[in-house]
Amino acid sequence: MTNQHQSLQGQLLLDGGKLRGSFFHRTVVLICQHDEEGAFGLVLNRATGNTVGEVLVANLPAAIKSQPLYLGGPVQPTALSYLWSDVDLPDANVMPCLRLEHSVDLLADWGEAHSPTRKVRLFAGYAGWSPGQLEDEMRRDAWLVHPASLDLVFHQEPAQVWRLILGRKGKEYRLLADSPEDLSLN
Repeated sequence: MTNQHQSLQGQLLLDGGKLRGSFFHRTVVLICQHDEEGAFGLVLNRATGNTVGEVLVANLPAAIKSQPLYLGGPVQPTALSYLWSDVDLPDANVMPCLRLEHSVDLLADWGEAHSPTRKVRLFAGYAGWSPGQLEDEMRRDAWLVHPASLDLVFHQEPAQVWRLILGRKGKEYRLLADSPEDLSLN
């Protein structure tokens, strides 16, 4: 019997209520890469409270420096990753019109070019899974899967994305979405 790998690349993983007490409690993670060697994702809904310019010492355009910086995950919190989108992005590597990058030089070059449809979101750290680890978590129902879209990846209110998606999944999940952070307050 062969165990065929099913990639979750381009999908969102949501805490379905089973990750209380962990870093991933109430998170939405975009899976950027997933293959037999493991998985790489970015938490979309956890801002650091800083702008890129406050944290990153690099010669970047003001438009990039003023962007909020998000906490992509608990692994290598000093590592920079960013998601770049434009309507015509032929070398997209996460999903159509969405590219994952890590190069500060490329970020500076892209930041100088003008495009009214371009979007970028920057992250410190990432979420990583070793071979088979994410598959094991999926078998234990640790995550809910939801299709990613550019609207969700670049949502104007990222802190609300977890509640927004759960609210769309039906009554059972709406209760979870509306529950207080501290259940003793319920």
